[in-house]
Amino acid sequence: MDKDTLTIGKAIFLTVLYFGIMLFYTFLDVAVWRKIFPDLSPVANIFTIIACICGFLLLLKKLGFSLRLFANVNLTGVLFAVGCSVLFFLLLDRCLDPVFESFFPQSEENYQETIQSLLKSPVTSFLQVCLLAPVIEEILMRSVVLGGLKKTYGTAVALPVSAALFALLHFNMVQTLSAFVCGIFLGILYLKTDSVFCCILAHSGYNLIAYITIVYPN
Repeated sequence: MDKDTLTIGKAIFLTVLYFGIMLFYTFLDVAVWRKIFPDLSPVANIFTIIACICGFLLLLKKLGFSLRLFANVNLTGVLFAVGCSVLFFLLLDRCLDPVFESFFPQSEENYQETIQSLLKSPVTSFLQVCLLAPVIEEILMRSVVLGGLKKTYGTAVALPVSAALFALLHFNMVQTLSAFVCGIFLGILYLKTDSVFCCILAHSGYNLIAYITIVYPN
């Protein structure tokens, strides 16, 4: 069996492992950095996140996964990625999210609290939301999980399973439902371009558009 193939069980394990890493650096931020370095906690947190992401990427490499960050990058793929960024914003933020929010008002309240927390440290929040999260999530969910599951089970299984696991990385129901839809489109983009970089660009671009509308609502 090819070293990049993946079973559903192993895909779940890798997703849970990364989710645990997210919980770990979130715990450090809340329980340690904010108490020891209240003024510098956002900076301490971003360095912790970078260290955790680098460690996870090294683990993936050690397990034999080829991350292929810059493979198959071309102008057509980049244009598709930029188009997907705009599509995600219009489809999710302007159409589906208001519907999801009406069904899960508590999740929406929690999401708004998260946004207010991000606005307290806009620079480090920008780095986390628009750069770091898209890079690690796309490498894991598209290059490793979707790519590996496709080799083992085929596209019909790999696409929805990878989108569902991507959705589970998000912390409330509104984001989870949106992330599943986003995961399907990002998965299709990956399958069509065979480029994880294009997926990172689409994901980062969407987060950037959403971030700008939050920071500068008018």
